[in-house]
Amino acid sequence: MDDLLRLARTMMVRAYAPYSKFHVGAAVRDEDGGLHGGCNVENAAYPQGLCAEAAAIAALIAAGKRRVTECAVIGPGTEVVTPCGGCRQKLREFADDDTPVWSADPQGWRARHTLGELLPASFGRDHWVPSE
Repeated sequence: MDDLLRLARTMMVRAYAPYSKFHVGAAVRDEDGGLHGGCNVENAAYPQGLCAEAAAIAALIAAGKRRVTECAVIGPGTEVVTPCGGCRQKLREFADDDTPVWSADPQGWRARHTLGELLPASFGRDHWVPSE
């Protein structure tokens, strides 16, 4: 897990957050053990920004992978940083309810949740009925 935290920490440092000054990094582990990182990227038109978790998922997909087996999120402050609601749903597309989601601050790990705990009774790919 140290590699997951190390990548998330590197991503946090690279974040582009000139408005909020709230730098967030994320790392996801794929089905083959590979790591993919992302950082938040703000925009003067606030809704156009990108969350760190979404960036990490995009890196995973760009690398040709399709499953998240573990996720780490790191951010500053006294409160535990977890993925926002939108990113929880984005993770749900590529992860299972029992996928661990780790939270950290610059000093180290702070909390562990499962995706199911963060997004209970969620809607996902298993709700779709395959077309014939």
